[in-house]
Amino acid sequence: MKIPNKKEGGVYRLKDVTTADRLKQIMNERGLKQVEILEACKPYCEKYGVKLAKNDLSQYISGKVTPGQDKLTILGLALGVNEVWLMGYNVPPGKDELQRLEEQLQKESAACELFEQCYGKEAFQAVMLFLRLDTLDQGRAIGQMEEMLKAEKYRKKGSSDKKAI
Repeated sequence: MKIPNKKEGGVYRLKDVTTADRLKQIMNERGLKQVEILEACKPYCEKYGVKLAKNDLSQYISGKVTPGQDKLTILGLALGVNEVWLMGYNVPPGKDELQRLEEQLQKESAACELFEQCYGKEAFQAVMLFLRLDTLDQGRAIGQMEEMLKAEKYRKKGSSDKKAI
């Protein structure tokens, strides 16, 4: 059972499904029964001193009760999924995938900061605005900049190497 992202008014919602939906999805995809999930949870329950009973899991799957953070953590560990995904949010289900996305975001953030330090706030702002344009308008913007560069102040001898930034 694949649960697609739902679009509402052109914007993806952060949370599309419930914990009950996610648990049912895992059970269907992996062919698991409730008793097998409880067995997988046992070592984590013992390690962290959390009690997870059969009726707890049954109520989570039925959607009558939403698990607290401690039990979400146990279920996430036992099932090998991210607790935030298990709660129904649109994040990658695997912890490794989420870690890779977080690392990529940190690298991109560092690259943006470095660009701004090297070329200035205005250049960074220009690039960010340019990236918001569609391909056609990006081409138009480049054409307008090329036309602007034909102006006398940019054609003077020796000034072609000079930049505003």
